[in-house]
Amino acid sequence: MQREAVLYTRVGDRVRCDACARKCLIGEGKIGFCGVRSVSQGKLYLNVYAKVAAAHIDPIEKKPLVHFNPGSRVLSFSTFGCNWMCMYCQNFDISQRRVVDGADLSPDDIVEMARAYEVEGITYTYNEPAIFAEFAHDTGIIARKYGMFNTMVTNGYWSEELVEYVKDFLDAVTVDFKGNGEPKFLKRYVSASGPEPIFQTIAELIRRGIHVEITDLIIPEIGDNLEFARSFLKRLYDIVGPDVPIHFLRFHPDYKLNNLPVTPVEVLEAHHKIAKETGFRFAYVGNVPGHPLENTYCPNCGYVVIERNGFRIESWNLTEDMRCKKCGYKLPIKGKRSRYYRQDRFEPIFI
Repeated sequence: MQREAVLYTRVGDRVRCDACARKCLIGEGKIGFCGVRSVSQGKLYLNVYAKVAAAHIDPIEKKPLVHFNPGSRVLSFSTFGCNWMCMYCQNFDISQRRVVDGADLSPDDIVEMARAYEVEGITYTYNEPAIFAEFAHDTGIIARKYGMFNTMVTNGYWSEELVEYVKDFLDAVTVDFKGNGEPKFLKRYVSASGPEPIFQTIAELIRRGIHVEITDLIIPEIGDNLEFARSFLKRLYDIVGPDVPIHFLRFHPDYKLNNLPVTPVEVLEAHHKIAKETGFRFAYVGNVPGHPLENTYCPNCGYVVIERNGFRIESWNLTEDMRCKKCGYKLPIKGKRSRYYRQDRFEPIFI
């Protein structure tokens, strides 16, 4: 389904898409970099409005969001297309297909599906949600009416206009850096310019009170430089402060980078150490189920307040107002623990 976009500006005989940092100038009859936003009769259209490529019921820890309504279940969905071209994308069959395809599901349909599965929120993910922002926006506004929260998993390569547009429905985001945000890495393996738009997006989201967590996919041999990590983490810390969680994720070979190995655990641990030295109170290692750095530790006394194994919460040692049961320190965890936190009710939805 085609729907006129909200995020665009007429510039002479072309249209500028304002959904992401690329700010594509698109001529009549042409399509933007993402493959799903096109110009017709001087207007910009979102060609995948109400078109769903994939949907699934996920634990919120999979996003990963670990300081936001822990243990809750979300309905995750995507369209096709992306504003990046990551050579290692695990969802490349979705993100790198610049097509108009998918199941016909309106925002109302998606919310009704979420209610039927008794989830607590909706997550816009699997491909970059910036490119289908109008679809996400309309879905999110309806979801909020039914008491559901909204989250995104994003590369953060946004425009200022997009940050302003999503503030009316967005509650939390995971911003995925790749290879420590190193400009050379982003240019070669992602087809994007440097990380400045991402830093700006993070700052603006935090300023608007939206919960932010950071991930850094550590890719061995090409995106795991520890010296660059130090400067990257210092820059990030200056923006987000000590309490924003950061997750260092293990890379698994996929798409065009099947020649690379998985990330050695000791490399992830080295990044974690630098983050702690920089001042981050909550740093995690991801995609290594059972690793002790999956857990949340009280920064005051070191007690394990949330024990995890993969996406499952194994033990909970916080009071209802998120205080450590051992020393009383209040942790910056938003929302509340879900009633589902010890259940494994996560189901595929075939689209």
